[in-house]
Amino acid sequence: MCFYPGLKGILFAIGFSLVCFPVQQAQSADSDTSIIEKLDPNFAAKDASGEWLWYDARELTVEGKGWTDTDWFYDRLPTRANGLVPNPVWALSRHSAGIGVRFMTDSPKISARWKVLNSDLAMAHMPATGVSGLDLYVNDGAVWRWIGNGRPGAQSTEAMLAGGIPEGSHEYMIYLPLYNGTESLEIGVVPAAVLAKGPERPEGKKKPVLFYGTSITHGGCASRPGMAYPSILGRRLNQPIINLGFSGNGKMEAVMGQFLAEVDAAVYVLDCLPNLTPEEVTERVEPFVIALRAARPEAPIILVENIAYQAGAYLPGSRESYTIKNAALRAAHERLTAQGVQGLHYIPGETLLGNDGEATVDGTHPTDLGFQRMADAMEPLLRQVLEKN
Repeated sequence: MCFYPGLKGILFAIGFSLVCFPVQQAQSADSDTSIIEKLDPNFAAKDASGEWLWYDARELTVEGKGWTDTDWFYDRLPTRANGLVPNPVWALSRHSAGIGVRFMTDSPKISARWKVLNSDLAMAHMPATGVSGLDLYVNDGAVWRWIGNGRPGAQSTEAMLAGGIPEGSHEYMIYLPLYNGTESLEIGVVPAAVLAKGPERPEGKKKPVLFYGTSITHGGCASRPGMAYPSILGRRLNQPIINLGFSGNGKMEAVMGQFLAEVDAAVYVLDCLPNLTPEEVTERVEPFVIALRAARPEAPIILVENIAYQAGAYLPGSRESYTIKNAALRAAHERLTAQGVQGLHYIPGETLLGNDGEATVDGTHPTDLGFQRMADAMEPLLRQVLEKN
């Protein structure tokens, strides 16, 4: 499955500026008090009705970006990748999959205004809420809880995400569109409310978990952005994530390994098999892992097998298509281990989607249920390697 953005228009210009400064202390779920930065309401855009103040989300805590030197702010690869990585990878890197904005506010309701790059808001097998929508979560001190989403109606949409919020200041996360680029995003709060950056993560939670893979990693076909499995795991682990899933194009090219190595990640999760042939698995996995290990000697690397295609429970051809690739990956893992490559871990594919055949939209791309099951299968190993490191 591939989806390419129509890169139309120019960057939306926000006609105001914002200043930030330390003003108060806020309690985060994993740390003691930490200074947060409050945005100055004098520089917010005032709503004509007087109901909202609008703040540029770029001034808040933006996570999920591996690089700051990007063409558009919410791109996933740096500008210099253009012409180095394959053209489809570059086009897909304009999608904002996995990028989230953390903030704190005491506003009793929260709105968003956002503009996406492509006017095609949905796909035949993935709804607009996942392709081009927003997802809002709140940190209740124990877990991140979903409280609202933004349903896109056009390239530019304004929507209230949640109302009736209990009193007090709370920490929030907004996930950006999975299969569309985000040109601009503003957060709306009531004029009397304080809006601040999200609290700094504790020392052991600052490095991101980096996921590199296919359309499945990219988020196809989640019903909303927060349901892609990398984002589910980010919430469960309370750790930032970087989603480098590229629909149809997670192919372990050497140049992509070089870009991955530029990111100082806590863990690298390589989930590329659905986009590789058995021959490519044999040719590419070992040099890719060896180069990444040389560049990042300490970070754990997790190899993920191909999912068990759902029709494979009954159709021999479907079953063979993934079992051959998984056998090639196991052989590569064994050779790497025999060569002394340290910190290498492995997740079998049979456990990823369950065995009832009910976890995908088309036998390959997970539904929300499928993504939950993938997160369930990956979480124990990720917790183990993160705690160890």
